[in-house]
Amino acid sequence: MQNSSKSFGLWSAIFLGIGSMVGAGIFVLLGEAGAIAGNLVWISFILGGLIALLSGYSLGKLSIAYPSRGGIIEYLVQCYGEGFFSGTISILFYLSALVALSMVAKTFGTYATILTSHYSTFWVDIYTIGILFLFMLINLSGSLFIAKSENIIVIFKLSILIIFTLIAFFYLNPNLLQLKDAPLSINIFYSIGLTFFAYEGFRVITNTVEDIDNPNKNMLKAMIISILLVMILYIAVSFAVFGNLPLNKIINAKDYALAEAAKPAFGKSGFIIMSIAALVSTASSINANLYAVTNVTYQMAKDGELPKIYERNIWHSTQGLLISTIIIIILILFLDLTQIATIGSITMLFIHAIVHLGHIFKIKETRASNFLVFLAIISIIIVIFLALNYSSKFNNNIGYYITSAFIIAFILEVILRLTTKRVIKKQS
Repeated sequence: MQNSSKSFGLWSAIFLGIGSMVGAGIFVLLGEAGAIAGNLVWISFILGGLIALLSGYSLGKLSIAYPSRGGIIEYLVQCYGEGFFSGTISILFYLSALVALSMVAKTFGTYATILTSHYSTFWVDIYTIGILFLFMLINLSGSLFIAKSENIIVIFKLSILIIFTLIAFFYLNPNLLQLKDAPLSINIFYSIGLTFFAYEGFRVITNTVEDIDNPNKNMLKAMIISILLVMILYIAVSFAVFGNLPLNKIINAKDYALAEAAKPAFGKSGFIIMSIAALVSTASSINANLYAVTNVTYQMAKDGELPKIYERNIWHSTQGLLISTIIIIILILFLDLTQIATIGSITMLFIHAIVHLGHIFKIKETRASNFLVFLAIISIIIVIFLALNYSSKFNNNIGYYITSAFIIAFILEVILRLTTKRVIKKQS
């Protein structure tokens, strides 16, 4: 019998996971990953999904053993204790969330620019910063605006993607999917970091553990079913896009490949509809995540992980909102979409690897499978190595950016420990 006090049943958790995964990221990550793996990107989405399943299994087991809305931050403290290391990675997790949000915002700017037919980096940045400021003001006023209608938006963007995919299959050009036109097979593995990033929203399911009905039974079910359903969608969308556009066009339009791929089947109207879907999806994601990130900064500040300035209220929100917005704008102005997606995906892979490594110390308590947790660790480490190896060939600074993020997070943690004596505490 379902506990009426619990707000999440199995399918509620599944839809939450699907909505969190199939967000703004797919509108740009498909093109970015496709520029690397070509028409074999569907294999990359399978491999990225399998790693997401392994990672989801590990996080799911941790969430059952240590139920908390803190999610990954809670697991870090449980596995590594209330020390410098867990504090540093917690701050890095916050910075990674800002990188992901900057990617979403820049995706909005890209689609807004191509719709107004004056594509340039200048106008991309103008639209990107404009939408960011708009939702900053909305959040400062205390309004959830688009977040309140998130379920409708999830249904809208899923419907657009499914309809596009089904109709696009009737226009497939089999010649575009031939193996003779595929890039080197190793490129499939180089792109897994980006395809895994397209699934990364699955971790949100673990944040519902205190509200989910029968978590021992439903947590892993929700995780597995939601990732598998999203994997099927991503594979189908990959075939629809790469079966309708030549690779050179996808590479040229990698930041808005989904909209470009709608042209053969739907003409100019398809391009516009897909672009509008991207705008709606990114706008809702910016608003909801900007709200969530500022709440996280508040909670982290209260628990001792960010400066006191984050605790001061401005109207109905916090100064954390302003500081987060400033950091995002810096990322937007100094990095392009490819760099942001690469940094975000590799950093998040590092965080997942660290959590799963810590899981080994607690595996008797979580009763997880040693084999599956080890497999999650090994697969993620291999993907990190491959992603760094590939990205460094085209941008020598990627490694420096990621290393700098770790160093900044550590310095912030040291300063906070010395000046406030606060530590992040276990919640469960």
